[in-house]
Amino acid sequence: MAAAVQNGNHAPANGNGDYLEKDFSNPNHLNDPNMSGDDALKRMRTAGSISISPELFEKLYLSPQSNVKGDLRKTFANPTPVGLMGFLLALTPLSCDLMGWRGAGGNGAASIGAYFFFGGLLMLVAGLLEFVLGNTYSFVVFMAYGAFWLTYGSVLQPFFAAYASYSTTTTPADGLQTVGFTASLGFFLLFMGLLSFIFLICSLRVNVAFVVIFLSLTLGFVLLAGAYWEIANGIGGKDPSAIALAGRLQIAGGASLFVTCMSGWWIFFAIMLAALDFPFQIPVGDLSTLIKGASTRQKEKDMV
Repeated sequence: MAAAVQNGNHAPANGNGDYLEKDFSNPNHLNDPNMSGDDALKRMRTAGSISISPELFEKLYLSPQSNVKGDLRKTFANPTPVGLMGFLLALTPLSCDLMGWRGAGGNGAASIGAYFFFGGLLMLVAGLLEFVLGNTYSFVVFMAYGAFWLTYGSVLQPFFAAYASYSTTTTPADGLQTVGFTASLGFFLLFMGLLSFIFLICSLRVNVAFVVIFLSLTLGFVLLAGAYWEIANGIGGKDPSAIALAGRLQIAGGASLFVTCMSGWWIFFAIMLAALDFPFQIPVGDLSTLIKGASTRQKEKDMV
């Protein structure tokens, strides 16, 4: 664990042994009236030397600690909880809608505003800020799912004519419009599942809660893709059993996404507690030091 050093003094650790992001415990603080101007200037110049432990960094930024130029992480606020909040406030109601709780349904169309402004806007803004801070993994994740929410909201928005584009000259009873739309949308969800699986593999170097998020998210996308394809089979082939199976797959997919949300809310709570230096912390199952990176392994070989 890396020790945070400022002017040769270790920053105090919290109850979990994690070193604080900033050290205000030194009695010779900048506000000390007995401190000379030269001493204050020296402390201001060396303030950028403060560092945090890999465990705390992973909890705050949801990515393994990496070396980047500059001290922007110590200058600007952490955008990670903003992106996570946008994701959760879009996905949680959608998962409840997919499971049909309290008569909900309509593929979550009632929350279309949340998909655009929470899921889309907040996640893209957070992703851009993660890019500025040099956090590549968080940047890619937030941008990917921010784009997903904008896409999903556009599919439900009549202005984009996603469903109307499949209109045919046949009578509505033929159901060909619904077949083409649902079959096509199923492929988009399938490849979102593939993207989530790639993120799942990468999350093995982050924490256990993040692994749960991407595991359940991958499963949820695959189940929903299957539900849309079964709807297409049922309407196109006049097979009532396919429609019933699609309903069960949709509920299972919603339940899987609900697991994603519960794990996400847990991480969000953990980040906010760590950001405010609460006297108690909740674990997220840090994996950043358990699975060593390639550069760390190479350094260990060179030292032998």
